[in-house]
Amino acid sequence: MPSPVSADRSAESPEHGAVDALISQTRRLRGGIDAVRREAAADAEQSDDPRLRWQRALCELAAHHADNLGEHLDQLREGPPAAAPTPAGAPAAPVAQGPAGRAGSAEWNLLTDAATWSDELFRLFGRSPEDGALTLDELPSWLLEEDRPQLTAMVTDCLVDGRPIDGEFRIVRNDGTVRTVHMKGEPVLDADGCTASMWAVLRDVSALQRCRQVVHETHDSLQHQQHRARTEHRLAVELQEAVLPTWRGSLLLPPGPDPRPPAAGALDLAGHYLPSAVSTLVGGDWFDALHLPDGRTMLTVGGLTGHGVTATSGMAMLLGAVRGMAVAGTEPGPLMGWLNHLLDASAQPALGSALCCCYDPGSRTLLWSQAGHPAPLLFREGTARTLRTPAGVLLGAVADAEYAQARDELLPGDVLVLHTEGLSPDAGRLPALAPRFAEAGSAQECARAVLEEFGGREREDDACVLIARVGH
Repeated sequence: MPSPVSADRSAESPEHGAVDALISQTRRLRGGIDAVRREAAADAEQSDDPRLRWQRALCELAAHHADNLGEHLDQLREGPPAAAPTPAGAPAAPVAQGPAGRAGSAEWNLLTDAATWSDELFRLFGRSPEDGALTLDELPSWLLEEDRPQLTAMVTDCLVDGRPIDGEFRIVRNDGTVRTVHMKGEPVLDADGCTASMWAVLRDVSALQRCRQVVHETHDSLQHQQHRARTEHRLAVELQEAVLPTWRGSLLLPPGPDPRPPAAGALDLAGHYLPSAVSTLVGGDWFDALHLPDGRTMLTVGGLTGHGVTATSGMAMLLGAVRGMAVAGTEPGPLMGWLNHLLDASAQPALGSALCCCYDPGSRTLLWSQAGHPAPLLFREGTARTLRTPAGVLLGAVADAEYAQARDELLPGDVLVLHTEGLSPDAGRLPALAPRFAEAGSAQECARAVLEEFGGREREDDACVLIARVGH
């Protein structure tokens, strides 16, 4: 603890050389913060991501800290301001009404009840020096009522228990503005070790407090957004798992007696969902196979734009409609037209692509239609080709659009590969699997070959693949 009664610290001022070195370092630091802040601000302006807003707020807070440090070091280098007496009859110096940019100091003498303030402290409080410095009894009246107990506790701890002061409170200036003030000080002891006075440095930290509040709010917003994203991801995954087929291995349609091989013309099926490299991106892709009342088999793949609950709920709606209309006997072309109408009239407009096929095992005929979707790949006797695509635009793109149908004859041993858009960047390599498909004994073996080729790759979007092998 310091021993002199006076709070004058001029004799303890550090060497200018050391302060100048700190000022140079602070300016370099401030320049680096500015560079990071500009980059963070540019990113935040181009995105609504709460994470970027939080980063920008932290940069602003760091810049304010650097500014305060620079101002305090400048003031330290200049030393205590010289008090110039006011000539008799001269008007008092005007009180600055703007934010106080520098720290002010005060000393309260317990023996004489006198208070001594620096000019900067008068400016901070918006108080004229003619009105005199506030005593410790008068100071609480300038605080917001809810902050007064905190100031009282700090002063009591300092004067009675000899503890340093370090805390913040809010004052109401004469112009009605509210400022947040940080107060740091300590007791000054007399020769007998008793508290004779208290000195403190006070500074306006209102701007700094606003930056802290922005950081706090953006941090809370980021946490809320992350929690919501995790919840939506979980819901999207649960909805996807509830809607997509429960089978992931081979499926025989129409169902036949075990043991296999399947009856002539029946389809041996295998389907798989391939997630994107970013596990949080759950899309609206689907695959499905359904045995229809008239003995035919419906095969479909498709997907909606977007990700998350909106995409998966829209996918669930479309897949439910596909199943219902297929069971009712609607052919693929008209079925696509109804799907387009359904998506166009949806409360949440979106675009989608789809492929729907009806296979007749008796004649081995495939009747199919597509809406802006990749056509099936036909593998036959070690070669591969894309089926000729009938006309059809994306679902939801054009109201009352019409969709053409195509008819293809399949042969025993043929393999059809249906996939969604997420596999399109890799689809050009699918024909190279033709020799392996020719040697495969089941659709599941064909699917395993696809997964070995593409399953380990990092893709930007999720994908579905459905493989149908015609029985001999």
